[in-house]
Amino acid sequence: MPLTADTAAKKANTLSEALPYIQRFFDKTIVIKYGGNAMIDPKLQESFARDVVLLKLVGMNPVIVHGGGPQINDLLKRIGKAGEFVQGMRVTDEETMDVVEMVLGKINKDIVNQLNRHGGKAVGLTGQDSSFIRANKMLLESQTEQGKMLDIGLVGEIHLIDPAIITFLDSGDFIPVIAPIGVGADGETLNINADVVAGKLAEVLKAEKLVLLTNTPGVLDKDGKLLTGLTPKQIDGLVADGTLSGGMLPKISSALDAARSGVKSVHIIDGRVEHALLLEILTDEGVGTLIKSK
Repeated sequence: MPLTADTAAKKANTLSEALPYIQRFFDKTIVIKYGGNAMIDPKLQESFARDVVLLKLVGMNPVIVHGGGPQINDLLKRIGKAGEFVQGMRVTDEETMDVVEMVLGKINKDIVNQLNRHGGKAVGLTGQDSSFIRANKMLLESQTEQGKMLDIGLVGEIHLIDPAIITFLDSGDFIPVIAPIGVGADGETLNINADVVAGKLAEVLKAEKLVLLTNTPGVLDKDGKLLTGLTPKQIDGLVADGTLSGGMLPKISSALDAARSGVKSVHIIDGRVEHALLLEILTDEGVGTLIKSK
C-alpha cells in the first residue's frame, strides 16, 4: 500500500513530537521492571520488545528486571504446592527456590530471544553472575507480635549491587535482562523481589527513570481512582488505611526509596496497555502514577 501525503504528514508529526524526549533521555539509563500481563499476553510481549529495542536504537540505555510471580505460582500448583506470601514477599523453602530458579531462567531466555528477534542485542543475567547482586537473608518484623522476627526462607535483602557488568553491557550497546536472584554471604542462592531489585538497581546506576509495569492503571484509591504525584506522606496514609497492601507494598516502597535516592522520576504504569512504555517516556502526558521524593 503506497504511503499517502496525509499518512506521511502524520508520521512526521509524531516523530517531531517525540524528538525532544529522545534528546532529553539520550544516553540516560532507564530501569524497567517487566511483569504482570505484559509478560503473558503474546501481543503485549511483542509490543514491549519493540519498544525496548526502539529506546536502545535512539540512544537510551534500557535495563530490564523481570518478575515471574504468576508463572511460579502455576508451576507450584502443578506440583501440589501452594504459594505463600508474607507482607508481599514469597515464602521460599528449598523446593520453592528450585521452582523459582527454573521458571525465572526460562522467562529470562524468552525475553532475551524476543528482544533479539526484534533487532536488539540482549544478554540474560541473574544477580549470581559475577556475584553482582549480593544479599543477606531477609527477616521480617511481625505485624502482630512486637519484637518477633519472621523467617521466610531463602529470601534475600540486597546488601550490595556491583554495577560494573551492567555498565559494560550498556557501553557495548547490549540490553541487560536481569532475573531477581542474588547470592548470599555463604554462596547460597536467594530469591529477591523483582520490584526491590529494580528500585535498588536504579539507585546504583543513577538512572534517569524507573518504570514499574503492573496489572493496574497505577496506584488506585479505595474508589478505584488513579492517583499520581504521590508524596511519602500520602503513601504512608494509603498504607495505614489499607489502600496499599500485599504485593503493592514492596513495589511502592522500592519506588519511594528510588525517588528519595536521586532517581529523577519513578512511575508505576499499566503494562496491559500496548506501548505503555513509549507513552510514558516519549509523550508529555505520560501514564500511570508518578512517585515524588517529598
